[in-house]
Amino acid sequence: MDRSVANPSEWDTQKVYKHHEQQNVAQTRPRYREGRRLKAVKVYTINLESRFLIVQGVPAIGVMTELVQLFALYGVIEEYRALDEYPAEQFTEVYLFQFQKLASARVAKRHTDEKSFFGGQLHVCYLQDRRRYVNRASQNTGILNYMNCLLISYICRKSTFFFFFSKTSQSETRRKQRTLIGPKLPELPKVDMEDQSLNVTASLIRQTMSKVASVPQVKPVQVKTPTAKPRRRI
Repeated sequence: MDRSVANPSEWDTQKVYKHHEQQNVAQTRPRYREGRRLKAVKVYTINLESRFLIVQGVPAIGVMTELVQLFALYGVIEEYRALDEYPAEQFTEVYLFQFQKLASARVAKRHTDEKSFFGGQLHVCYLQDRRRYVNRASQNTGILNYMNCLLISYICRKSTFFFFFSKTSQSETRRKQRTLIGPKLPELPKVDMEDQSLNVTASLIRQTMSKVASVPQVKPVQVKTPTAKPRRRI
């Protein structure tokens, strides 16, 4: 969070764009495609994202500091200001934020859109008409870096899974191929209970008893109590 916008003339916004208007919730979406929150049907690609966010529906009660603190939780804010000339509902204000990174703006929009804020509901959207102030090359580089990080994390998870799986299979193969030298110890006589479930239960009980018998017994430590001195008779 660096400063407020130094040159307000560059940020004058007189026109309300169609993609800035909040749409109604879609009621024709199939049941299996509904998420946890009902949303309007709106599709955009990552190339349409921006570091600029326009926030509507802020109550006009002097909560600019609280609003900046809320958005600063998601990344570094380069510039911000209130758009007094932007058309807004009665008793509400509109603010404009510019984040340092595109990922910060993406996370801020996802977590603050339709969020309750001091009795009002925020409506956050990308400000696409200010793209001339954004370096397209740096934006595309940031998108590529983000996608590369996702791809690398996915590959690492897959390789870790296969690594552990291969280690386990190798240990089992070696255990099967191990040759025993010398006489075998006598095995416990197997008692047939004439029922599969009873046989399984009996085998589990035998295994548990053998484990308990193999645990060495710990002798309690005897603490020597000091003996009382005999009283001398005078």
